[in-house]
Amino acid sequence: MRFTLKFGAVLLLCVIVAGVVVAIFPMQASLLFVRLTKAHVEPNHAVAWEQGPKEAAPNVADRRPNVIVVLADDLGYNGISLHDRGLADGTVKTPNIDAIAEQGVEFLNGYAGNATCAPSRASILTGQYATRFGFEFTPTPAIYGKLIKKLGAGKKTTELHPVIVDDAALKKLPPMDDEAMPRDEVTVADVMRDAGYHTIQIGKWHLGGAPGARPEDKGFDEALGFIPGASMYLKEDDPDAVNAMVSFSPTEKYLWAGASWSVQYNGSPRFAPTRYMTDYLTDEAINAIHANRNRPFFMYFAPNAVHAPLQATREDYDALPQIKDHTLRVHAAMTVNLDRNVGRLMAELKKEGLDDNTIVIFTSDNGGTHVIGLPDINKPYRGWKATFFEGGLHVPFFMRWPGHIKPGSQFAPPVAHVDIAAIAAAAAGTQLPPNRVNDGVDILPYLTGEKSGTPHHNLFWRSGGDAVLIQDGWKLQRTERPKKDWLYDLDTDPTERHNLADAQPQRLAQMTAILESISRQQAKPLWPSTFAVPVSIDQPLGVPMKPGDAYAYWYN
Repeated sequence: MRFTLKFGAVLLLCVIVAGVVVAIFPMQASLLFVRLTKAHVEPNHAVAWEQGPKEAAPNVADRRPNVIVVLADDLGYNGISLHDRGLADGTVKTPNIDAIAEQGVEFLNGYAGNATCAPSRASILTGQYATRFGFEFTPTPAIYGKLIKKLGAGKKTTELHPVIVDDAALKKLPPMDDEAMPRDEVTVADVMRDAGYHTIQIGKWHLGGAPGARPEDKGFDEALGFIPGASMYLKEDDPDAVNAMVSFSPTEKYLWAGASWSVQYNGSPRFAPTRYMTDYLTDEAINAIHANRNRPFFMYFAPNAVHAPLQATREDYDALPQIKDHTLRVHAAMTVNLDRNVGRLMAELKKEGLDDNTIVIFTSDNGGTHVIGLPDINKPYRGWKATFFEGGLHVPFFMRWPGHIKPGSQFAPPVAHVDIAAIAAAAAGTQLPPNRVNDGVDILPYLTGEKSGTPHHNLFWRSGGDAVLIQDGWKLQRTERPKKDWLYDLDTDPTERHNLADAQPQRLAQMTAILESISRQQAKPLWPSTFAVPVSIDQPLGVPMKPGDAYAYWYN
């Protein structure tokens, strides 16, 4: 009895102390909860990739092209060194990524499927605007909205423009695994598999983790990677890891607390990679290419580089002593690592004799993010990931197919991520489902000269109260907060410096009518927007916003 009373008193004291901690330090308590609820991770499992035929088809003409889509994560337009661009005033080189453009085509006006990760990926894999089937917002757990409410968007920014959190919507938000593509939504992987291709997904998914929404449920024969929107590259305390924790970023705080260093293979329990995540995923992509060298395959290779949390290997970090800013140096080292691994993929294709019969597409899911505090990652464009300015949407976009695409080509008309599925399907001799609206266009005939003109008359994006239309060189962006029209002539003003909304009332009215018409064709969001955060258009997070600075709220 005495023991029971003592135990009860201790338990009551613990509860009281915990309550006091939560009351006084709610942010720290929430982050601690995120850390403590990480899923269990098993030791590394060797991946046994399904082996294709021992010999290839004897007639080369009968071999359909392989297709590899390499999707970088949060890689800004200025992250690539092509045309003397590049990080740290062009001193950080990306020769292997540049080579895809130099040996194929550079899409001068390549646009992301959306300005954030998941809707962009949904567009890539379906060939549709993700809003057509309600995938309007990036899957996010409810606790993130609660943390944003506590953390704000940086002190000065929040003082001028407060973070908006919809508590009622947070209560309606489904579990993150259920924030997913509809189960009946057909992907390009479904189409390619039905056409006889072996389909492989490697890397980040971020399109749902519930049964029916996982990559192995969405057309992929084999899938190795992680379901959430971010992953650690190494354990935080790994002696080979060089970490850059951006202390002023709420998103960074959440990612360092919640991201896991783990992968799954075809729905297996989570297990640890063998080394730095981008290196490990590339190791396995090379193994998968070797396993499928004698049959046509479609590979969606989506490493999380260079998404936060920012971690580089010591070797890559030490190779960039000219960069004095620690955060930029880590980010640049991650970019160099990504480039080297793209080179490893291309070398494996050559080794297997597949490089001339493989279409390789390289792009980024959206522009670089403002939350890491680096000012020039989307140069020369304004804006960031989570804005519909060019910095959020205008991304590196290259394609290589020897013998079909002239080396060193440049294609100026706008193309977009929605085109990737159509390109892949056509190359495989098939098509996307004809019983739905497909927004993508097969660009290959425009590159070979079979077709001329512009593939897209209109391109459209929407997220919550914000929407964009690009039409014939003009771009209209309508924002809810501030309630404003932004109209630009991209042919003469590609960096969006001169808003012509007041000077072009007729064009504004015409484009507004088209934008609203397309918007009405989109589906209702599958889950609600739970928060809206202010984003400075011209300054990264960490630079205090001043009255009069351009800004827009991002809804998610």
